[in-house]
Amino acid sequence: MIKSNRHLSWAEPYKIKMVELVHMTTRAEREQAIKKAAFNTFLLRSKEVYIDLLTDSGTSAMSDMQWAGMMRGDEAYAGSENFYHLEAAVRKYYGYKYVIPTHQGRGAENIISKIMIKPGDFVPGNMYFTTTRLHQELAGGTFVDIVIDEAHDAENEHPFKGNVDLKKLDALIKKVGAKKIPYVCIATAVNMAGGQPISMENLRALRELTKKHKIPIIHDMTRVAENAYFIQRREKGYADKPVAAIIKEICSLTDGATMSAKKDALVNIGGILAMNSKKIYEEASNMVVVYEGLHTYGGLAGRDMEAMAIGITESVQDDHIRARVGQVEYLGNKMIAAGIPIVKPVGGHGVFLNAKKFLPHLDQSVYPAQTLAAEIYLDSGVRSMERGIVSAGRQKETGVEHRPNLELVRLTIPRRVYTQAHMDVVFESVASVFDDRKKIGGLKMVYEPKYLRFFQARFAKI
Repeated sequence: MIKSNRHLSWAEPYKIKMVELVHMTTRAEREQAIKKAAFNTFLLRSKEVYIDLLTDSGTSAMSDMQWAGMMRGDEAYAGSENFYHLEAAVRKYYGYKYVIPTHQGRGAENIISKIMIKPGDFVPGNMYFTTTRLHQELAGGTFVDIVIDEAHDAENEHPFKGNVDLKKLDALIKKVGAKKIPYVCIATAVNMAGGQPISMENLRALRELTKKHKIPIIHDMTRVAENAYFIQRREKGYADKPVAAIIKEICSLTDGATMSAKKDALVNIGGILAMNSKKIYEEASNMVVVYEGLHTYGGLAGRDMEAMAIGITESVQDDHIRARVGQVEYLGNKMIAAGIPIVKPVGGHGVFLNAKKFLPHLDQSVYPAQTLAAEIYLDSGVRSMERGIVSAGRQKETGVEHRPNLELVRLTIPRRVYTQAHMDVVFESVASVFDDRKKIGGLKMVYEPKYLRFFQARFAKI
């Protein structure tokens, strides 16, 4: 009898119903385009890109059910039925009592920062994220990194590199006092570490410590489904639990959440601010009117909220998340097999190239990750993005550039968009650039915006 290997394979849990035609550019066209974009892949026009791995934010393919839901948009200014559908989905799958829609995740970050942070406060978190840290700083706070040290080591294969170092947090509490810590900011599937998860065991221990000091936990749940999938696969006692149940357990250990629904929730625009505190909800409901829109639409059309409610439901299904992360792992494992340096273990939403090891002859001051992203585009038309010294920005007090240990290029996989053949093309391009890596020179920054410089900074070849 032949033993079945069906459990070793997977296929996408959908079939393609519509396609978008793309233009395959020539090398000469790409040379002109990247020069015009000043070697910043964010400044390329989408029509100049063949395979777009810039981000997984708002780039997912929506399902037929989501598109059908768009036709049921209730565009009433107040009390849209779609808002109540969204509220019900958030309560069912995430468990938070109160929900406010926002135009995207940073809208929620802005509101929660203004409500909870006072000048002089410290906001600890398991590694910074660009927009989150900026809103915390604009509110007068100082971000403090309390992620475990392994998260800053691309080669370390710790299964939960998003974990909090409880000793670091305890030391901060003792140093500044609990009253100077408005909340602990916890991201699931930590983006800047390479899409690395936090374990349930670590989250429970964090909950105990913060409960003792009466410090809330605010959850960046942008990629919570991916984190739940890694818990299911890697943490003892969770192998037989559905992803949906794990997600709800994660959320139950936190007090509120911000979410860019443009990732896990499979929509092109939108976010949410959720919480269990009625007092914070009432403040946020008032503030959202100033910055976003009424508390029952938050800057979104009714059709966007309906698509989000359906997307949340689809995002927590085991078949969906297994295929989603499986595609990322497929690309990552091909890189590892070829000896191309990446962040290990492979994360949930993208493959992160280790630019320090990829281009060891380039000092961090000449922006090796920015350089590498431009070179990959030149080779094949594949667009990726820098996650290193450019993204890290400058120190608030001194203006000196942050020099993060991780100097990365993120190949971010949109959900339900590309095939395995596309992943093969991406791998072949990166491998080609890797073969010629010694010929690559660095960049200098010739224009630097005041905030979030990686979006609009301009560069020139040295």
